[in-house]
Amino acid sequence: MNILLTSVGRRSYLVKYFRDALNGDGLVHAANSQYSPALQFADRTIITPLIYNDDYIDFLLEYSMNNSISAITPSFDIDLPVLAKAKNIFKEHGVHVLVSDHEVTQICNDKWRSYAFFKENGLNTPKTYLLVDDALHAISKKEVKYPVIIKPRWGMGSIGMFTAENDAELTIFYERSKHEIMNTYLKYESGSDMDHSVLIQEMLIGPEYGLDVVNDLNKQYITTLVKRKIAKRSGETYSAKTEDNPLLRELGKRISHNLKHIAILDVDCIIVEDIPYVLEMNCRFSGMYPFSHIAGADLPLAIIQWLKGETPRRELFEVKYGVAGIKDMAPMIIK
Repeated sequence: MNILLTSVGRRSYLVKYFRDALNGDGLVHAANSQYSPALQFADRTIITPLIYNDDYIDFLLEYSMNNSISAITPSFDIDLPVLAKAKNIFKEHGVHVLVSDHEVTQICNDKWRSYAFFKENGLNTPKTYLLVDDALHAISKKEVKYPVIIKPRWGMGSIGMFTAENDAELTIFYERSKHEIMNTYLKYESGSDMDHSVLIQEMLIGPEYGLDVVNDLNKQYITTLVKRKIAKRSGETYSAKTEDNPLLRELGKRISHNLKHIAILDVDCIIVEDIPYVLEMNCRFSGMYPFSHIAGADLPLAIIQWLKGETPRRELFEVKYGVAGIKDMAPMIIK
């Protein structure tokens, strides 16, 4: 069985995990639109067209056919809706694309739609506004107070994120965020509604958590793995600790039943006065997954066994509690 990981970027851990899971019974192919660190660790590599190029899907399909690819796993938000739309095309050629339905990718990628999803399903979430005037009105009515977060509606990492302490900063940072969107890859998804591409969100203070909400390939709930965030850098968690938290496990189960994603869903949340608030979701492997993996979980192996029609052992979805981890980036020689 050969696996193709698209848009791998710096996710070398994901390449390693799938290679370990295959254990020599197949190859891990890694793809990216430019040379990136994770390509160093794959059995085979390929440089692809940009995701929004007209020939991107045809390129991947031809590559899959020529290299006996059994499954494709995307690992970048922009890639998800593009591949979700093309799932049936790949399926006709015997290639399983491990991505949730297109509607699910839209709910997760579009943080305004995520906010609506949380509200519709009775989940606590920070107050969020699409227009500066609406946010200013809410602040004047003391429905929300400074500081507030300004962030891209279709955002990743820390691009275009700011904290405003007053009305003047709110207005300035709103425009600055929009400017950064237009000058980065965020412009692709944001282009569908550039006039409403920035959100203003209530800032909540409390311990932050990352959840791996795991479903099988038929969208059936398996488990929720909970990690408390210890430290973040540039919008990504680089230190976290596994935790036994029934409250957050139940939250993950609830989200799974309402969203119906495939495989793994990354959920960011925060607890304020013993109440969990959901912040964001990503329907892909995220930078939080490695902290589950080093604590004993092995979702790549479970995915491969599902693809083979096997039933994974329960141990693949379990972690030891209290395991803390930290990420590091070391220099490497390009092959």
